[in-house]
Amino acid sequence: MFDRLAKTVSLLAFILVVSAFPVALSADTARAEGFVSELKVGLLAHDVPDLWSGFQRETDAPDINVEMIFARYVPFLGGRIHPALGASINTGGGTSHIYLDARWQIDTPSGLFFAVGLGAAVHDGETGTTEPDMKALGSRVLFHIPFEIGLRLNPHNSLSVYFEHISNGYTQDENEGLDRLGVRYGYRF
Repeated sequence: MFDRLAKTVSLLAFILVVSAFPVALSADTARAEGFVSELKVGLLAHDVPDLWSGFQRETDAPDINVEMIFARYVPFLGGRIHPALGASINTGGGTSHIYLDARWQIDTPSGLFFAVGLGAAVHDGETGTTEPDMKALGSRVLFHIPFEIGLRLNPHNSLSVYFEHISNGYTQDENEGLDRLGVRYGYRF
């Protein structure tokens, strides 16, 4: 388990270093103050059955989710598209992953917000069917698709329900996929 956690932390550190370099965006890109606009942390149920990825369950141990929403954004359809970097780490030896997304979020005047994203995840789980209690995800790099709905309690604090799906989108023979669902707390700077 320590080797898997070390690999996950190493991959997260690599993505953090790479993402620290400036990203050239289009001329109509806006920029908020600072480098990071929001930090989120949550507790997710690991591999929730009967959602997107079927009925087989990898483990009952929960995941800890951490995420950083970058300050750079592109206005789009009344909301903003931000880069998001995060990780979902399983506490019981199941599949963990790190991800980098383009996240579109729209905030309403009442404080409700909705977010959806698309990105890539790198995981430490199985790609083939070698372990009977692990999902066969088919590829080391997977699509990451998050959905979130929440309430902004004040200008800085929010609570939300968060869902994420990882899979290879049937680009490989094996594509069991993995779903997580839980709650998150966010702090906006």
